[in-house]
Amino acid sequence: MSHATASRVQHVIGDPLSEAPARPREELEAIFGDIQADLRYDMELNGCLNCGICTATCPAAHYYDFSPREIVQLLWTENLEGIYDAMQEKIWACAQCYTCAARCPFGNSPGGLVMLMREAAIKHGMESAKNVLRPFSRVMLKLISTGNQLAPNMITPDHFADWGPNISKVDAPLKLLRKAIPMPTLNTTETAWEVNLKTSIELYTIWEMTGVLDQLEGIDENLFDVITDIMDEKREDYDDWLEDQEDDDEDD
Repeated sequence: MSHATASRVQHVIGDPLSEAPARPREELEAIFGDIQADLRYDMELNGCLNCGICTATCPAAHYYDFSPREIVQLLWTENLEGIYDAMQEKIWACAQCYTCAARCPFGNSPGGLVMLMREAAIKHGMESAKNVLRPFSRVMLKLISTGNQLAPNMITPDHFADWGPNISKVDAPLKLLRKAIPMPTLNTTETAWEVNLKTSIELYTIWEMTGVLDQLEGIDENLFDVITDIMDEKREDYDDWLEDQEDDDEDD
């Protein structure tokens, strides 16, 4: 007498009511494969009791069409189309507060799984990732090219109308006010602080070696080209500085 074998993996999947064209299974498997291959995956996903505590305590779930429990279930059952669908919008609603991880009786971390899915969305150049990251292009340019995320001159009345009357303070003489700060490295409005050339190149090299720039190229090629040009110039300047130092040593 044979017994039927059950599996948690959903092989027959899809939304019969959706008019969106089906994605090639090879593409869906490649996306899930990248998520599953991450070393953090087995630490973040330990099964699911379907108790819903994560969703009940999730701040984002109260305001958006987002459920941490759904994320865990999709990955636990390897629902490839459901995973792809969640990566188009839902995963970007997570605030990464990790309340879900603190409350899960199974030790799951839906927030950590969302992070893996976001990274996969960036790696595969999904339109959802491009749309989410596009408003932060100036911040990314500042960070990678200067070592700073924000600068005083980025705060303008047009961009912060929701500040109300307080936005008038932006019109104050920023350069003069910055000089009043005792730390000389803060005497600038173009960056939050000065980062020397060597440190800037080291930061760029880290982003280059860890694949961050490759991901950026897939998301925003124009921004990638601008950053590459800036860092090529900085590397040339640094090489020239090293040569000058060697010449000075020889003269001594």
